[in-house]
Amino acid sequence: MKSIFIAVLAAAVFVGCDQQKADIETSKDATQKSIEGQKDAVDAAAKDTKKQAEVSADVAKAQLEAEKKKVEAQAEADKAKVDALKK
Repeated sequence: MKSIFIAVLAAAVFVGCDQQKADIETSKDATQKSIEGQKDAVDAAAKDTKKQAEVSADVAKAQLEAEKKKVEAQAEADKAKVDALKK
């Protein structure tokens, strides 16, 4: 009788351990999926930020080029005025 009780008790302990192990694995999988989702979100945000920085740099470059052309045109106009006054 004692041996049957011990065998039943041991079986219950093993079943309990298997359930805990399964719960741990489920929790681990859920945590891993959550981490992967966060990583994907960070990667997407980084790509968006990089694209935005590139666009901002292109805009700044275009503005500088436009300002340069404006200054050059003004210099040419001033030079033409000076040349006209000399004649």
